[in-house]
Amino acid sequence: MVILTSVLTTGALTLTACGSRDDSGSKSDSDSGTTFTIGVDAPLSGENSTTGLGIQYGVQVAVDDANKNNWVPGVKFKVKALDDKAQPATGQQNATALVGDKTVIGAVGPLNSGVAQSMQQVFTSANMVEISPSNTSPDLTQGKNWQTDKKRPYKTYFRTATTDALQGSFAADYAYNGLKKKKAFVVDDKQTYGAGLAKIFNKKFADLGGKIAGTDHVNTGDKDFGSLVTKIKNSGADLLYYGGQYDESSLITKQLKDAGVKIPLFGGDGMFASTYIETAGKASEGDLATSVGVPVDTLPAAKQFVETYKAKGYKGDYGAYGGYSYDAASAIIKAVKAVKDANGDKLPTDINDLRAKIVDAVQKSDFQGITGKVSFDEYGDTGNKQLTVYQVKDGAWKAVKTGTATG
Repeated sequence: MVILTSVLTTGALTLTACGSRDDSGSKSDSDSGTTFTIGVDAPLSGENSTTGLGIQYGVQVAVDDANKNNWVPGVKFKVKALDDKAQPATGQQNATALVGDKTVIGAVGPLNSGVAQSMQQVFTSANMVEISPSNTSPDLTQGKNWQTDKKRPYKTYFRTATTDALQGSFAADYAYNGLKKKKAFVVDDKQTYGAGLAKIFNKKFADLGGKIAGTDHVNTGDKDFGSLVTKIKNSGADLLYYGGQYDESSLITKQLKDAGVKIPLFGGDGMFASTYIETAGKASEGDLATSVGVPVDTLPAAKQFVETYKAKGYKGDYGAYGGYSYDAASAIIKAVKAVKDANGDKLPTDINDLRAKIVDAVQKSDFQGITGKVSFDEYGDTGNKQLTVYQVKDGAWKAVKTGTATG
C-alpha cells in the first residue's frame, strides 16, 4: 500500500511506497513532489478477469503517460488495483479500503453494474470520485425510476460507458432491421446488468414488430444448459438474445450449436471479449455483441495506447474497456490539475477538501480523450453515445455496424 509520511509546510504531501499493486515497476516519487494514488476496482481473477485486467492496465497506461509527460507539474501518480472477483460484497470492502487510504484521490471501476451498486454509497460518504469505464445499468446514474423520473442518486459517480437504455435498443434495432430476425428468445443471468439489458432488448424488439418466442433465466456459474437449449429449440426462435457475461454465454452457444440449433447468440458488452471466442470455439462463429464506443484499434488518438499496451505485455483484453479506463483515469488526473490551477498552483492540504474539489472538477470535464470527447451530463453519464455491433467472423470479433444510439 502507499503510506502518507508527512505534510510539508508548502502543502505538498510526501509519500513512500511499500507493496502496492503497481505493475509499472517505477520507484517511489517521494523525492520529486506529491504522489497520489488512483484506485482501481475490477475482477482481476476468476470470472470476468479478462475484461477486468483490461481496466487495470488501461489505467496503468494513463498513469504512466501522466508521469512521463508531466500532466500535473510537481505531482506523480500511482495505481492501487483491488480484485473484487465480480462480487458486490468484495467490491464494497474494496471501496472502503480505497477511501481509507488517504493517498487515494479517485477510483476507476468497477466492471460490473451489480458491484457498483454496493460501492456508490461508500464513495459518496467520502466525497471521492468514482468513474466506471464499463457500468451500463441506467439505475446507477438516473435512479431506479429512470424511465419516468430521472434523478441522480450519487454525485460522485460517473461513467465513460453509455447505458443499457441505448445499448439494448441499439441491439434490438440491428437484430430486427439489420439481421432481419423476427422471433427472439431472451435469456438473462438475473444480475443487475444482464437482467436490465435483456428487459430493454425485449421491449424494443417487440415494439419494432418482432416476436418474443420465450424468456428464461440462468445462474452465474452454471455449466449445463441442456434444459434451456431444449426450450430454445422448441420455440422456433431465429435468434437468442442473452443478457449477461461471456462466462455463461460462451457455454450456452456451444451447447446450442452442438444440439443442432444453428441460430446466432446476440449479447451486450459483457460478452465482448476474446475469451468468449476461445471458450466457444467454432460455435461462436456468427454470434454478435454490442459494445460501447467504436473499435479502439481504429481510433487514431488511441494508436499509442494500443502500441504501449501490447509492448508492455499487459494481461487482459484492452478492446472492450481499456480505452475507456484510460480516459476515466485521465479525467481524474486532469481534475487534479484543474484544482491546482484554480488554487494558485497549490493543492489543498486536507485530503477531504481535495477529494471534494476533484469531484466538482470531474463534473466539468471537457477534453478529447483517446476514445473521443470526454464530458459528463447532469447525471454523470458520458456525452459519448457511440455504440458498435460486433460479429464473430473467422474466429475474431469484427465490427459490422457503428452508430450513435438514440434510445
